[in-house]
Formats: sequence, structure tokens, C-alpha cells
Amino acid sequence: MPLPDLPELTLPQMLRENAHRHPDRKAIRQKDFGIWQVTTWAGYFNRAADVAHGLRWLGLSERGHVAILSENRIEWVLAQMGSGLGGAIAVGVYPTSPAPEVAYVLGHADAEIVVCEDQEQVDKVLETRDQLPRLRRIVVIETKGMRSYPDDLPEDLILSFAEMEAQGREDRTQTPDLVKDVLARQTLDDIALMIYTSGSTGKPKGAMLTYRNLRAQAIAVTDRLGMNAGDSHLSYLPLCHVAEQMTTMMVPTYHASLVNFGESLRTVQEDLREVAPTVFLGVPRIWEKLHAAIHIGMIEAGGWRRKLYERALADSAPMATTPVAQRPLGARLRFFLWYILVFRALQNFVGLRRVRLAMTGAAPIPPDIVAFFRTIGIPLVEVYGATETSCVIVGQRPDRLVPGAVGEPVANAEIRLDDTGELLLKGDLVFAGYYKNDEATRDTIRGGWLHTGDVFAVADGQYRVVDRMKDIMITAGGKNLSPSEIENKVKASPYIKECIVIGEARKFVSALIQIDHETTAKWAEEQGISYTTFRSLAEHPKVRDLVETEVARSNAQLATVSNIRKFHLLTKELDHDDGEVTATMKVRRASIAERYAGEIERLYA
Repeated sequence: MPLPDLPELTLPQMLRENAHRHPDRKAIRQKDFGIWQVTTWAGYFNRAADVAHGLRWLGLSERGHVAILSENRIEWVLAQMGSGLGGAIAVGVYPTSPAPEVAYVLGHADAEIVVCEDQEQVDKVLETRDQLPRLRRIVVIETKGMRSYPDDLPEDLILSFAEMEAQGREDRTQTPDLVKDVLARQTLDDIALMIYTSGSTGKPKGAMLTYRNLRAQAIAVTDRLGMNAGDSHLSYLPLCHVAEQMTTMMVPTYHASLVNFGESLRTVQEDLREVAPTVFLGVPRIWEKLHAAIHIGMIEAGGWRRKLYERALADSAPMATTPVAQRPLGARLRFFLWYILVFRALQNFVGLRRVRLAMTGAAPIPPDIVAFFRTIGIPLVEVYGATETSCVIVGQRPDRLVPGAVGEPVANAEIRLDDTGELLLKGDLVFAGYYKNDEATRDTIRGGWLHTGDVFAVADGQYRVVDRMKDIMITAGGKNLSPSEIENKVKASPYIKECIVIGEARKFVSALIQIDHETTAKWAEEQGISYTTFRSLAEHPKVRDLVETEVARSNAQLATVSNIRKFHLLTKELDHDDGEVTATMKVRRASIAERYAGEIERLYA
């Protein structure tokens, strides 16, 4: 089939094109104080152009860097598009990052202006301002609660987003050709944005993505997953992550489709029910939480409702890997019955009844979780990609669902495996390199091939992720183990949130396990177990027995050499501020091994 024919335009050029072609079509909806506010494509372009002028008015240089430190909202994309319309480059910063991490990214990125969501984020910047010599101005979106700052701060250092936008609107009347001139010079090979890696093994690196990369990604996922102008998406994952950039910026801009911003990250479940998106992207932890929420609901329902639910799952599970259109008539009728009786309510509960395409990516996901959502009728497909690959490079076809695989290479992705099984990539999806880190760039792109650092296996054209090369363990007996395979079996349990496998140069496999507080607490209530804190719950003998049962269930699905023989229950949740996980909740294995060295050694005593 021919590839999607997307215009050879940059993202900002495409925004202007949409404003001309579809001026009154809805581009963005944002919920403010319980009411959905609509922005059309014409309104989107005009506001972004005002921001472009406002940033220049603040002294931003044409190729300067604008950092954005905020949860997802319309001002985030206005700042990004405004940067592009003014010839500058946007840099996303995780709003959950503590001040030292924020300072590192702002400093390394040479950010001249930082757009902050609120006082909390402004305070992080001010706390480390002495480390940011290139910083000129701080723009704050939510001014409510902004307190008085020390007298030694420059009077014009901080201003509101609304004021910057208003100044930009006025400046457009004085220099009306600024955006036009920038877009006339802009090419697909210009740097579009910088995305900082999670930093799970060291300092984050600034990956530079070009407009060509973004267009190639839009073509790839349109071809593989059938994205179109009629789609609606809820934006909630951090926009400083390449996966959310794909679903909020790249694809919607090229298709002129609708993006929704909810009230906050804490209202995602309610927003999903209201928006009822046609496309939904969730990282594995999101799918695990939705699965756990349904599990809790069924525990609370009890009685005949729970029995009906369990019967529906058991009867429909064999259909999970067969798309609806390919099922025999009898199977379709049987599923329809269970849909009316059980599954429709579950889809409504998680807000995904209208979804025609659901994706999981960014990290390995337990196969049992994927099977569960497919069983209840949510068309969940697995995709694989990375920041350096502009997002998806391997993805399942909705009409070919192979358990345990992440699918086939997408358009624009020339892929091969080297002798070690590492996945290599060539083509327009390969990023431009790391900012101010030529050595890391040369180490990652060798001989024209991007080295992903991930080991794959391939059979019948279907690619399966084995593990990160650096994470594969060799036991004392010389056996190669994939920790993520073991961990995902364990994390399929609704009672277990994290599992960190230990096994390098050891006689057997052990693990550090963190319970899922919400589901385990609900189970404890049902069992009449009293507790006061996370620690007291985790240390209760009956909770340990519960986890032992779940680990045994997982072991039964693994080779004997991969069985977890001993485990330690963590008495606190892994925390970003403690350096145990990244901003994207990826486990920092080296940090965990150091922090829990005593507990690990006792497992092998």
C-alpha cells in the first residue's frame, strides 16, 4: 500500500496550513473550572503567533531555547508552537522533577526563557537561579498564589503568560511579517525540539529531533495504526516525553484532529469518561492501574456480579488475540452477549468505550495485562520506540495480534539485528544527535545505524523485546536471564506494583517487591486485617503470604532457572525524590542496588 501523503511541511508550517484550510474546526478542548473551552485551528495559530512575538519581545534569539515546565495544558503547546513560529526550539522539563534536576536540564539546554505552570515550578527555578547564567526571563501561567519575592530579584524577571501573549499580540501589529519570514526559511532539517532522556543510568541527555523526524513519525503511525482527522485524543502523559509528543503534537497537527486537555493529571479517569477518546496511549503503569481499579471494583461488587465477571473473562479469553472482524459468527455472538452484560460497563468505567485504538509502549508490559484488555473488548496494541527513534519504530497491526510480540517495523524504519541481537535503525526516524554531547552521539549512531541498546528476537516477521542489553543478567551458573521478563510476570498481579529482579553473578534469582498500596489495602480490608501505614501493611504476615502466592503463580509460568526463590518486601514506595526512579517512573537499578545492598545480601546469606 502507498504511504500516507502528508504535506512536506514543518509542524509550525502545518499549523498555519490548518488555520487556512480548517479555520473553524476544533483543534483543542481544555477543561477549566468544570467547563470545556474550545480553540479552533485559526485560534490555535493566532495565539501561537502571539506567543512567538511575545518570546521575541522578551529577548529570545531566533535559535534560542525555550524550556517548558508544566503539566499538559494548552499553554504548553502554545509555547512549543510559538517557539517554532519564532524560529526557536522548545525543551520540555518534567514538572515532577526536583529543583536540582530542573536546574541540570535548564542549564545544560542553555534555556533563555522558561515557561512555568505555577509558583511551585517558579520556586524550583529561583532556587537554582545562580546555576543558570543564560536564563533571561521566567513566564508563569498560573499567577494565583504567587507570593512576594526577594528585593534582589530583577523587577522584570518574572511575568505572566497572559502578559507575554498580550505584548506579543501588540508586537504583531508592529512587525506583522516576523512569523511569515521565519516559516519561509524553516526547513524539515531544522531542529524542532529537545527531549531529555529519563537518565536511568546517569545524567539525562538532550536528544535533538528535527521536523523531518516528526513528519516521518506521523507517517509511520498513520500507516500502521490508521490515524485520521476524525480522531480525538486525551493528552495527559508528560509532553516532555516523545510518546505524548506523538499523540498530541505530531499526528494531530498533520491530520487536523482534536486534542483534549483535562483539568489536571489527578482527574484523568473522570476526563476519560467525559471525552471518550477514539485514540488512547497508556504506558504500562497506566494499564496496570486501570486493571487494578477494575479488580478492586469486582472485589467490592462481590456475589453474583463477581461470578458473572469471572465467567465472562473465562469465556472470552480465547478470543483475545483474534480481531473482531476475523472471529466466527458464534464467537462474535458470544462476545456480544458478554459485552451487553459485563464488558460495556467496564469500558465505560475506564472511559474507553469509544476507543478504536489503544496503545501501550515506553516500557515492557505484562502479557496478562494486554490479554485482559483485549478480552474485555479494548483493542490494545503494543508498540516499541525511543526518544532517539522519534517514537514508534515497531508496532503491532490491529489485525494481527501476536501475544508477546511488539509487531513489525513501521514505514520509514529500516531495521536489522546485529550479532548480539541488538536492534539497529536507519532512516528519517533517527534523531539528529545529543545536544553538546558528540561522544554520546558517535556511540549511539555508528556507521549510519542507530544502536537502540535493546535486544530483540524475531520470528515470522514479529519482533519481541528481550531486554535492555545492559540489564541482561548472567547467573553464577552462566545462565542468561532477562529481568524484565521475570518482573513483568510478577507485576501482572494486581497486588504488586514494582518488582526488581536480582541475579547477576548470583546462585539463584531473588527480588525486591513493592506492593500496590491501593489494591492490597482493599484486600486487607476484605480479610479483616488492620494496619496504619504502608510499612505496617507490607510487614503483615498475611500480606507476605499473599505476595508469596502471587510469586509462585508467576514462577509457574517461567523456566526453573528464572524462578524467584527469595524476595524482600519494600516497606516504602519507590520515590523519584530519593533517586530510586526517574521522572517517567523507570527504576534506577544501580541506585536501588546501592540503597538496598543490605537487604539484598541477607537474601543470599
